[in-house]
Amino acid sequence: MYELCQVGTNSYYIESPAKIGLVRLQGDDVCLIDSGNDKDAGRKIRQILDANHWHLTAIYNTHSNADHIGGNRYLQGQTGCKIYAPGMECDFTNHPALEGAFLYGGFAPRDLRHKFLLAQDSTAEPLTPQTLPAGMRAIPLPGHFFDMTGFRTADDVVYLADCLSSAETLEKYQIGFIYDVAAYLKTLKTVETMAAAMFVPSHAAATEEIAPLARLNVDKVLEIAEKIVSLCREPMGFEELLRKLFDAYGLSMDFAQYVLVGSTVRSYLAWLRDTDRVEPVFDAGRLLWRTVG
Repeated sequence: MYELCQVGTNSYYIESPAKIGLVRLQGDDVCLIDSGNDKDAGRKIRQILDANHWHLTAIYNTHSNADHIGGNRYLQGQTGCKIYAPGMECDFTNHPALEGAFLYGGFAPRDLRHKFLLAQDSTAEPLTPQTLPAGMRAIPLPGHFFDMTGFRTADDVVYLADCLSSAETLEKYQIGFIYDVAAYLKTLKTVETMAAAMFVPSHAAATEEIAPLARLNVDKVLEIAEKIVSLCREPMGFEELLRKLFDAYGLSMDFAQYVLVGSTVRSYLAWLRDTDRVEPVFDAGRLLWRTVG
């Protein structure tokens, strides 16, 4: 863990729970793509920088989930580097408490105020084309989170953030976190057609061929949608639907899984409602969901 792996002339990643990109710039200058899940990750990154006599100029965050911005504060404090994040991700990076509030739908209880969902705050600036190093291009990858963004480097390495999961992760967790199902499917279909010298997903092995994994992720999303439609043939409330999904996929319920999977199921319901496959009905003061037709 935390080994430095070279995937291009100047492009690397650091093996970690969420892969961290590293790109060499001019001279001894480097930038990072994400920063790991906490202060300890930041320290390990700093050790790699020091061992190679590299100077960190900037961190480019793909999105604001805690496992991607957790090392920001430590590294910024140690090096004075700039931090850039796209769109609404910049606001969440500057104010990490927003993530727990968004997931829970109110002030998050202490069960959700831990490093997995609550990073330390850091000072981020909006990502713009002008803030990128020469030869690097941002790639919009919305769906998993609000304005998630990937990056293509000058040596044609594409860092894909969390827009897809490995086959092993899909098998273990089944229902991966999605904010906007329609945008996520569009992103996956875009990624499926991409070509690059190397792709580096955050939670899957680096590969030269991304299409099969993108298709596997599309298929899983459509499978879950069909499961929800099938379950809602009998009108039911959200909590009962969530319980049946946990049972169907053999998942274990805890507070973190409740908010992550629960938020995702609400996103599926919104998409299925917008595509006229399920509809809301109100019965005796309860919101129920039922299949259309």
